Amino acid sequence: MTTIKELSNLKGRRVLITGAAGRLGKVMSETLAELGADLVLVDLLESDIESLSGKLTNRWNVKVETYCCNLENYSQRSDLIDWVKDDKQKLNILINNAAFVGASDLNGWSVPLEEQTIETWQRALEVNLTSVFDLSKGLTPKLKKSGHASIINIASIYGVLGPDYSLYEGTKMGNPAAYAASKGGLIQLTRWLSTTLAPIVRVNAISPGGIFSGQPSDFVKRYESKVPLERMGSEEDLKGIIAFLASDLSSYITGQNIMVDGGWSAW
Repeated sequence: MTTIKELSNLKGRRVLITGAAGRLGKVMSETLAELGADLVLVDLLESDIESLSGKLTNRWNVKVETYCCNLENYSQRSDLIDWVKDDKQKLNILINNAAFVGASDLNGWSVPLEEQTIETWQRALEVNLTSVFDLSKGLTPKLKKSGHASIINIASIYGVLGPDYSLYEGTKMGNPAAYAASKGGLIQLTRWLSTTLAPIVRVNAISPGGIFSGQPSDFVKRYESKVPLERMGSEEDLKGIIAFLASDLSSYITGQNIMVDGGWSAW
């Protein structure tokens, strides 16, 4: 009988992670490196992926490559796909983690519906949904050849549930339509890909709940009052599910959207 340790071992496998230098991306990279995977870290030119690469190499003795790419840019995405396809190495796992999350001061974003702009909508859809389709399509041939193939898409509770606007009262925070629509589309794309690419490539999504990142205290209190586990999430809460879906621990699981939300969606 295969042991849990053997099932979770990623030594000899190679993972591409978009948005690797972000808060969630760093935890995912650390988790998979700990399990023995070699990594391709993808993020913006101004990110600190080179620093992250050095830390992971030194700590876990795995091979780490970096690639700078703005996923909002079709030409840069195409160059990334060509770069991965042309190298001589395999690719076992693709994690579509990068996301357009905007900011309170972004024009047409955290504002009432009537003020949300088509330009900002298009930017969010381009990164959160179109780029995932593009990378998944372009890298599928390599994934199919590599064995133990898995695509993991990072969605959101707001791809499943509508917003509770009482959370945001008195803050500059909001819940743009483009974010919800793109994440909902990503979850359905996950299901579509899972049956399309079966049985060779497994495809699953993770929908995190709110991750604490210094939000206003009033928002945090309101949010935590609506979570059965009575707290916001942390990046560490994603380590287990990433290890599970990336490895053979989940070898009979595909087409699923797993909520990691402290029970928010169970009410």
